[in-house]
Amino acid sequence: MDRQLISVLYVDDEIHNLNAFKASFRRVFKVHTAESAADAIQVLEKEYVNIILTDQRMPVTTGIEFLESIIEKYPDPIRMLLTGYADINAVIEAINKGQVYLYLTKPWEEADLQSALEKAFEVFSLRERNKELTNELLVVNEQLEFMLRQKLLS
Repeated sequence: MDRQLISVLYVDDEIHNLNAFKASFRRVFKVHTAESAADAIQVLEKEYVNIILTDQRMPVTTGIEFLESIIEKYPDPIRMLLTGYADINAVIEAINKGQVYLYLTKPWEEADLQSALEKAFEVFSLRERNKELTNELLVVNEQLEFMLRQKLLS
């Protein structure tokens, strides 16, 4: 897997967390950061992102609310929630509303977070490949139906 192709958006209102994430992963992934949900949406409008990692507890919009709000417009990125608080209700809500792939706790271990991001990218890649294969199958099916109609008409 070419990790340089993995584009990660990290959303957190705490600037030192954003800086630590950038310092840890800028050589491994294409890192985008945002201090708020509004800033994150601006990044998503400009950049192709494979994985969205967001803090849960932020002012104005929680991580779950942010993830839920972008599902329709940005359905493809893998969603991951990061929090310093153990809250089972937030975990359940994240899975049900925000379509969260993985729930992680702060502070993160760099190797564990890198591994989690790489696994999330594998899921992303498999989903993309599945879409490609489904589209190819639809085209072949249309071609077969066309040939069948031609044969029935002759």
